[in-house]
Amino acid sequence: MSSCLPEDIELIEKHEEILRRRAELLEPMESRRQQLKVMKRKQVEVCEAARARNTTLLQDLQKIEDRLRGRPLPRPDLLALETRYWASVEESIPAWENFLLGKGPHPTDGPEQPPRRPKQKPSTAKDRGLPPRPRPRTAR
Repeated sequence: MSSCLPEDIELIEKHEEILRRRAELLEPMESRRQQLKVMKRKQVEVCEAARARNTTLLQDLQKIEDRLRGRPLPRPDLLALETRYWASVEESIPAWENFLLGKGPHPTDGPEQPPRRPKQKPSTAKDRGLPPRPRPRTAR
């Protein structure tokens, strides 16, 4: 029995060391688990808020759509004019594309014409920050 006693003590010490290491490892794991719970709870709250916001937006869009459906269509001549306008815009896109991208000249400038410069307005004393000129006096 005395020969078993040191072995038992050694086993008990190893067991206690294992339990201590287990507790050390469990502590950060439990902390991380709590953090994940908090993060998940916050994410659920954010998702619910987004769902409520989206529902409100969809309801608003539905109301707008219903109002638009209730409106009478514009007159046929206005619809035809609008259709022709957009067709004209689509036809002129290739001509304007290089100019709008900053790669070419203005489409209305011909090859023989230099690019147009904006006209300057005549400046006044007010524009230059000067006081107004005195008015001429009339003789009495």
